[in-house]
Formats: sequence, structure tokens, C-alpha cells
Amino acid sequence: MKRAVFLVLSCCLFPILAAGYHIIGGEIYYKTLGLNGDKTRYRYLITLKLYRDADFTCGDRQGCIDRFENPVTANVFTYNGSKVLSSVYLYIEHTRPLIDTLKNPCLAPQAQHLEVAFYTAEIELAPVAGGYYVASQRCCRGEKLNNIYDSEHEGSTYYTTIPGTESRPNNNSAYFNKDTSIVICNALPFSLDYAAYDEDGDSLTYNLCNALTDGSSTNESNSTTPPPYNTTVRYIPPYSGSNPMGGRPGISISSGGLITCTPNMPGKYVVTVCVNEYDRVTKQFLGTHSKDILLTVFDCQTKIIASFPPVLNNCTEDPALHVPISNSSNAGFTSTYYWTFGDGTDTLTDSKTMFYHQYPDTGVYRVKLVVNPGLACTDSMQGEVNNYPGLVAGFTSTGLCRGDPIAFNDTSSYRYGHIISHIWDFGVSDSTVTPGSQQSLTHTFTKGDVYTISLTLLTDKNCQKTVTKNLRIYEVNPFAGNDTILARGQPLVMQGSGGDFYSWSPSDGLSDPLIARPVLNYNRDIVFKLRVSNEQGCFGYATVSVKYYTGPEIYIPNAFTPNGDGQNDRFRFIPVGITEYKFFRIYNRWGVEIYSSTDFRAGWDGTYKGMPAPVDTYIWILQGTDYTGKVIQKKGTVTLIR
Repeated sequence: MKRAVFLVLSCCLFPILAAGYHIIGGEIYYKTLGLNGDKTRYRYLITLKLYRDADFTCGDRQGCIDRFENPVTANVFTYNGSKVLSSVYLYIEHTRPLIDTLKNPCLAPQAQHLEVAFYTAEIELAPVAGGYYVASQRCCRGEKLNNIYDSEHEGSTYYTTIPGTESRPNNNSAYFNKDTSIVICNALPFSLDYAAYDEDGDSLTYNLCNALTDGSSTNESNSTTPPPYNTTVRYIPPYSGSNPMGGRPGISISSGGLITCTPNMPGKYVVTVCVNEYDRVTKQFLGTHSKDILLTVFDCQTKIIASFPPVLNNCTEDPALHVPISNSSNAGFTSTYYWTFGDGTDTLTDSKTMFYHQYPDTGVYRVKLVVNPGLACTDSMQGEVNNYPGLVAGFTSTGLCRGDPIAFNDTSSYRYGHIISHIWDFGVSDSTVTPGSQQSLTHTFTKGDVYTISLTLLTDKNCQKTVTKNLRIYEVNPFAGNDTILARGQPLVMQGSGGDFYSWSPSDGLSDPLIARPVLNYNRDIVFKLRVSNEQGCFGYATVSVKYYTGPEIYIPNAFTPNGDGQNDRFRFIPVGITEYKFFRIYNRWGVEIYSSTDFRAGWDGTYKGMPAPVDTYIWILQGTDYTGKVIQKKGTVTLIR
């Protein structure tokens, strides 16, 4: 149903603030519907056509829209610029896709995908001298246009004129009724029928004219600039309204509205066509109507190249004799492909999809591909198919533990040939086995981890295949604790670790020889052997020595010789039954502390501040707590001898 009449709604009810970078052209025109009921005003159907790039998407552009707005506004002015109605809101009547695909076997595939929306509204206007302007103005034009500066922020004006009482106020305006999308190729001639239609049969003349901007200082919303409309977009030299896209020969329009051109530069160009309308009887000028459209010039040239793998080795596990053949040719949209397969068969297709060819037997076959047979833009190539399928690659492994030889066994088979070489890779540096005939071999891994094992096969039919598996190697890290000195009668919690299961031997004095940390109550020197294993069956051994002395006591030598001969090079104490060490300090004869530690195993190496201490007698003092809780403090002297 037509929307209409005096729309007195305020513009602020429908603020249009977004940037329509996707709108690439348009026109506005009218049709006289007759007089209203009291015969004082004419009723006009206003139609606005807008075109958009249907492939455009906004992405993360703030304030951008990538669809047709609904509604849009238009404004009506008298010939001298006075606004006579509140803004007119036009609503979408319908939309229509405009799609063109270049279907040329000698040119690169190209597609132009546009969409046109038809907006309509009805208005009533009393006939006046000079007539009216109906205009729709908006931001913005397409992105990165070749012939307009900063096109994303350049506005547009679409207007039409209604004649006054001195002429023909019940006129029907001319308009461009051919809405098409066209793929235009650089350096190739094109023609586009741009002829307009006039319901009254008026005389029409055509010329290329200037695209109009919206006349506003900021292009953030729809404008309401009054006529006259003569502010043009900012063309990039050498382009202009009469030369909007160059070319050799340049763009032109005939008296019948046919645009012709041979472009010489790819890109996007705004082209505006003006149609001048004259009364066919009186020759009176009725008005000028214009339409903007974006023409995209594609680089369609392409080099036709026939291409497929030059050598096809059919090494699949499936012993069937069909061979997959792919087509990677560079060709036009509707190219054809002629295959000969070397077995007396051939095929002609327009598809590049991979296909299978069934051969009658094993063997070596010569394959040929011809792109566009019979055309000037043709190319061909030959290749070879080695059709010897049935190669199955595989191996097994036996063993899971670090340090044990892991056995690998090749289980591969080849129906139509022989495996002549095996290359094993065990997933660690320098573990690749030199190609040879070793079907079975072993490898020992030095640590637990997940290893990527691969076996590469080479055959007498030029087939090569690699099979890969991940292998987890498990390990135990047996630890029985540090060698320990105890006072007779002092209990000890053993410190086994490194696995899941434990076994101590001998079991003398242990509370439970099958756990990691049994309690030892004993009084003779003994060496324990600990077997540590895990759930996968990996195992290892560790030992620990336990010595008993009378104690609790701290045994300290009275001299040491830090000369580097490995004998008595450090001054250290031997604790028996001592569970905690509070301090162990050494001073020179002047009372300067030259060593301090609570680690009885380290001991003093006879240096001070990195330099050898002099031969002398030194004072030491230490304090600790025995296993009964008694504090033991000792002091004495030690002689450093070199």
C-alpha cells in the first residue's frame, strides 16, 4: 500500500546518523497520480532508488551500516529554495539483486553483486509558478573510489524537478528503468544501455555530468540543503563529470543513451548521467534528471596454465586401481578440460574438482591435460601415473621402560611391489637409523617421556610412505635416602621414593620392608638395597648405608689439610644422634668469623673470602639438638695444615 501525503513528522523522530559506505548510487523521480479530492493539489508518487554493494560488510567500523536504511528522507523546496513540507519519509517498497558473473574461458573469473532498493511515498503539492525540487541528500559514497577524493566522507544529492504552472505541473519525470550489474574488464571494450524511460513520450537527450555532493559541512546525517544543486564532488584529476573514468577510447554516451568505453585502469568509478526532458510538441524544456552509479573495472587478464601433479604415485593402502587426479590449472570461468589417461580413454569436463580414474591394470601411464581445447587461449601439460597401490605401512613395539631395549618390528606389506628400504626415527637427536632392510631392531631410551616414532618405507615402484606413532616410555627413579650415622638405639624413618612399589632387603630392623618409609630400629652397621617399581613393571635399585656410633655425640677432628689431594681437605664434624643443627662457626685468633654453616656435610674448605686462609689454629663452636631433645654445645680448636 502506498504511503503518503503530508508527512508532518519531525526529522528528529528518525535520526539517521550512520555512515552508509555501501550506498554506491541512486536517483529520485516522480509520477503524477492526478488531482486530490478538492482539485487544488496534484498527487505525486515519489520514488527513490538506491544501489548498494551487496558484498560490502562493515567489520569493526564504528557507526557503519551495511544494509539499506528504512525509512530514508526527502525534502521538497520551491524553485527559490523555500521548504514547503516537513521531511518526507520514504519506505522500502521492494529490493532486487543485481548480479553479473564474467563467464569467459579466456579471462579470470569475476563477479559483480549489487542490490537496488525502491523507496516510495506520496505527496500533494499545489501547482505554483517555477515548480518544485524534490531532493534526497545523504552521506556517504563507496570506499576508495578512483575518481573522487576521500569518497568515504563525500556526500551525495539525488533530486528531481516538478514543472510549475507556466509549464506542465502534471508531468511524469523521465527515469532510468534499466537496473543491471555488469562486469567490466580493464583494456576490453564494454557498452551499457543507459537509456531512460518517459511515460509522456517526451524528447530525451543525454550527457555525462557532475556527481553532486550534499552541500553540508559535516556528512554525519542526511542533509536538507536547498536548491540550486550545483556543488559537485571533488574529482581527482584528470577525472571529471564529463570524463569520470578515462579510457582509450574514453567513456561517452550516445544520443540514444548507450555508454561505451575501453577502460585503461582498474578501479571503482562514480559515473553520473543526466537526461534532459523536452515537450515533444512545444519543445519546451521540462527539467533535468540525473542518476549516479558505481562502475567497477576489474583486472580480468589471466594466463591460462594447465597444471596437475606431474608425477602421480598411487601408493594408497587400498589395492583398487582407481587413481585420484587433481586439477590446479589457472583458467577462466567457463573453461573446459580435456584429459587423456594413457589407457585409451579420455574425458572432457568443465569441472576442476578432483576425480578418480579407474585403470584396467597396474603400470605406468602417460596422462595429458588440455585447457580450452580449440580456443586461442589454450595450454596443455603431460604427466605420469605410477599405478602400484596396496602399500600398507605399520609397526609394533614391545617394551615400556627406560633403560630396557625396546623391540620394534615392521608389519608393513605391499601388494604390487617390494619394500626395499626402511628408515626408523625414534624421536630423539641422532636416533635416525640409516636406510636399509632392517625390519626389526631395538632401541634403548635414556629417560621416560612420550616419543614420536616414525617408519618411512621406500619401494621399488617409487612409492614412499611414513607411519608415525607416539610411544610412552615409563621410568622409575629409585632413591633410598642419604647415607646416615645414628646413635645406637636411635630410630630412623627410611626415605624411599621414585616409584609405586617398594621392597627393602635385608628386612632386619624394619617395621615393614614393603613400604617407602618404614621405621628402622637397629644397632649394627648395615647396608640396605631398595627395589623400586611402578605399575607398568619398570624397576630400579638404590642403596643406603647406616652406621652406628656411641652417642648422641658430635665427633670433631683437631686438624685438616686443604691441599687438594682428596684426603682430609675439609674440616667438618660427624654428628651421631643429632637431629637439628643450630650453628657451626669458625673464628680466627682475632675473633673474626670466617665460616658459618648448619650443613655438616659441607664443612670448611680452608678459604676466607675466596682466598686460602693462612696456616694457623682456629676456634670453632657449634650447637645442636639430639634425638632426645637435649641441647648439645661444643667448642674447641682446629689446626689448618698445608
